[in-house]
Amino acid sequence: MITISRMTNENSLATLSAQMADAVEIIARSLVTVNGRQRQAATGIAYAADLVLTADHVVERDDNLTVVTPDGRTLPAQLAGRDGSSDLAVLRVTGLNTPAAAAAPSARVGALALAVGRPTEEGVVASSGIVSAVGGPVRMGRNAQLDRFIRTDAIPYPGFSGGALIDASGAAYGLLTTGLVRGTAIVIPMDIALRVAGTLTQHGYVKRGYLGVVTQQAAVPPAQRAALKQEHGLLVVRVEENGPAEKGGLIVGDMLLALDGHPVTDADDLLGMLSGDRVGKTVSVRVLRGGQPADIAVTVGARD
Repeated sequence: MITISRMTNENSLATLSAQMADAVEIIARSLVTVNGRQRQAATGIAYAADLVLTADHVVERDDNLTVVTPDGRTLPAQLAGRDGSSDLAVLRVTGLNTPAAAAAPSARVGALALAVGRPTEEGVVASSGIVSAVGGPVRMGRNAQLDRFIRTDAIPYPGFSGGALIDASGAAYGLLTTGLVRGTAIVIPMDIALRVAGTLTQHGYVKRGYLGVVTQQAAVPPAQRAALKQEHGLLVVRVEENGPAEKGGLIVGDMLLALDGHPVTDADDLLGMLSGDRVGKTVSVRVLRGGQPADIAVTVGARD
């Protein structure tokens, strides 16, 4: 009985080991080496015909970019677009002829995960772990916000930025980067990364809106709280000269309650609403002024 149990365990372990190796082999077909900086090369994920998604911080030069394909070809690459706020960049590689990585279903905490990179021409490198956390939103630089992120305890070896965190089938949970949170490795979920990539290939950059105000969270006065059905808003403490807010008529002392019909209760709410599709559009901003609600039309500006 002990022998049978031991054999069963050994067979299960061998099966799991083979499955993990197969998963790495699958994603390896879609990973390239990105030569975009003087020091350690990085990794990129082929996601469409002649297009590679990588981490923005590993592309330190716009010229003389190259990638090395899984079959050993060194090809010139052009920067199609980049976004430092999300640490994503897209490279256009003519004749790439590399299969696109498949996207995995949403990551679940505790699921087996493999971090895979191609930091050198010698081949892929992998480490194993689990999905240790799924969180968000989190505020990034330049008034940007990452709606979701993934953490893993799989080791991100040097050159793994731009690589993939994958599930047991070889599909990508997302793109690994150490360039967003003080060198800590996080994973940008694949659906978010691909959405940003689509914008980058179309425009070369990600449009982000702004109102030109400095705010702080404040409690709605008790006298108005019940009627407004809102406990917190954003108190305007500074208005940028000639900015969108000033041009629309917002003043210091206004309390922002809603933008485009959506309640604003903290800075993250406002940040999330100033997305690219609102840039250049005139929206209704509801404020509390002198104890009375008022609607002000403001044209959302584009942040450089």
